[in-house]
Amino acid sequence: MHTHRGTVIGTLALTTALALALTACSDSDESGKKTGSTAAGDGTHTVRTAMGDVKVKNNPKRVVVLDTAELDSAVTLGVRPVGATRAGAEQAVLSYLPKSSTKDITEVGEIAAPNLEKIAGLKPDLILSSKVRDGQRYQQLSAIAPTVLTETTGYPWKQNFLVHADALGRTAQAEKAISAYEDHAEAVTKALGGKAKAAATDVNVVRFVEGADIRIYGKKNYIGTILADVGVGRPAITDKAKDGFSYDVSPEQIDKADADVIFTSTYGSPGKAKVTQTTTSGLWKNLKAVEDGKVFQVDDELWLQGIGYTAANQILAELQSDLTR
Repeated sequence: MHTHRGTVIGTLALTTALALALTACSDSDESGKKTGSTAAGDGTHTVRTAMGDVKVKNNPKRVVVLDTAELDSAVTLGVRPVGATRAGAEQAVLSYLPKSSTKDITEVGEIAAPNLEKIAGLKPDLILSSKVRDGQRYQQLSAIAPTVLTETTGYPWKQNFLVHADALGRTAQAEKAISAYEDHAEAVTKALGGKAKAAATDVNVVRFVEGADIRIYGKKNYIGTILADVGVGRPAITDKAKDGFSYDVSPEQIDKADADVIFTSTYGSPGKAKVTQTTTSGLWKNLKAVEDGKVFQVDDELWLQGIGYTAANQILAELQSDLTR
């Protein structure tokens, strides 16, 4: 399996380019109106959320994020949260994010189980999360600070990003980030030889999960949208994914993951996720991607947990690097 030691320079260059693009943002949108990011700090604006309209400060300074997508959104938009839930089993913040953007963030518990006292202690002026994670805690969170929830996470990440940007008063910066991503995805398609050639390469994403079946990712999830934006082909098995999310298999059914290219990641302990058991089997070794040396091991946090434009640009860089080998 290939790993990604060589993509750091490209990723850094890309992050720098994105940062410059964001810095160059004007404070007005195309209609010439001033955006929330430059409005008076003591003013408020209304944000449409999954729980109804919420009044938020025009320029919130103390933001608490309760999931990984919200963390990626904040960092993408140049906001360093004061608090965040723990992303993985070990660290508080996603390792692919620039350290300068995540230092001094206070951990406020686990995703879907935040510590309300810790959150209150940070005196936030905005809390970002989703109904699927924190809907049942909405009243308690709202008593601490204006709380903006999207309906869910993952697949609708692009729409959710716009909600996060609105809440943070950074819609102009959001437009720049979206435009930079779209240009980048187009450049990757071009690097693969154009739309027809990209579509002729079938790509699967296989995730080994501790204590669960192996997931062959479908099309209705975060990584599925990025692969669709590049325009690569997806094997027929992806259309059988439950709710479009994933088609789950045991190690004895891993032949169903066959594709021209396979990206693999592991969540939790590799042993408990049956990585070795699966990848040393005859079924695995007979997969086309394995025989052709087209299996690439990727970072689970980046590809499947991050969910946002900062992650997406790094994923695009890795996709181009691997698919043009």
